[in-house]
Amino acid sequence: IFKLGLPVATLNTLFAFVNMFLCRTASEQGGHIGLMTFTTGGQIEAITWNTSQGFSTALSAFIAQNFGARKEERIRKGVKSALITTVLFSLVISILVFLFAKPLMLIFVRPHETEILNIGISYLRIEGAFYCGIGILFLLYGYYRAIRMPGMSVVLTVVSLGTRVALSYWLAGIPAIGVIGIWWSIPIGWFIADVIGIIYYKYRKSSQ
Repeated sequence: IFKLGLPVATLNTLFAFVNMFLCRTASEQGGHIGLMTFTTGGQIEAITWNTSQGFSTALSAFIAQNFGARKEERIRKGVKSALITTVLFSLVISILVFLFAKPLMLIFVRPHETEILNIGISYLRIEGAFYCGIGILFLLYGYYRAIRMPGMSVVLTVVSLGTRVALSYWLAGIPAIGVIGIWWSIPIGWFIADVIGIIYYKYRKSSQ
């Protein structure tokens, strides 16, 4: 239990620390407007995160059962089915968030708070366009936990969050980009981790 649970606990702890860093960076670069935008956007984004975690948990349970029984073909079909479902769901949510970014922000802010509203819309549209990245990343977490490689989930988390921290610090420091750089650093981190996770998945399959 400790061996399997520690990586997950580490993952959640790292995420909390990185989120605090991003909140501080958003506050430094955008003041209370940047901080409020990041916090509000995160609440809306939680819909996708929580659903992706649900798909990840389901995939992990399915693969763990078949991994123990050595049913590789069922694992392959399960991964394919979960990937298609997650990508389709993420694309639907991305379209909805992109189209309804303003009404979503108006749930949390007043119409006359135009500066917060405009920055919030840009936040949702930048991240919302790439929700499939976090969906795939959560599937990779679930997959590696299921095949008894929870350490790989931590590696992917470190890559994703580390990229996010480095890029947000660098991009936000460029006057022409500012706080928008924080928004871009998040999906970039997702996709770099996705690429590494998928490459390792294919390498592992080819070496079996």
